[in-house]
Amino acid sequence: MEYVKAFAVGGTICMISQILMEKTKLMPGRIMVLLVCTGAVLGALQLYEPLLDYAGSGASVPLTGFGYNLWKGIKEAIDHDGLIGLFRGGFKMAAVGTSAALVFAYIASIVFQPKMTK
Repeated sequence: MEYVKAFAVGGTICMISQILMEKTKLMPGRIMVLLVCTGAVLGALQLYEPLLDYAGSGASVPLTGFGYNLWKGIKEAIDHDGLIGLFRGGFKMAAVGTSAALVFAYIASIVFQPKMTK
């Protein structure tokens, strides 16, 4: 049943993103920013944690989960270090995911040798 919940929630997030891409004039980058900000806002309103408990990876893997993770890191760092945590907390919580994305993107660019279109 955990897989069904994860698929339903993650699929719904992806479906909303696809609808935004198809039915609005928003560019994909803006939709990505919207998803990250939505995750952070839902985390601040304490609405994302119950969704994580319910859906697991279905809520933590999409970009909304990244936004929630950034917010959570900033909140913990502010509680621990004060105002300087505002600048440091997001980097601490998201460093592994961001580093992995950069490394795997670099490896993919070497393996597939992308070319610019003219």
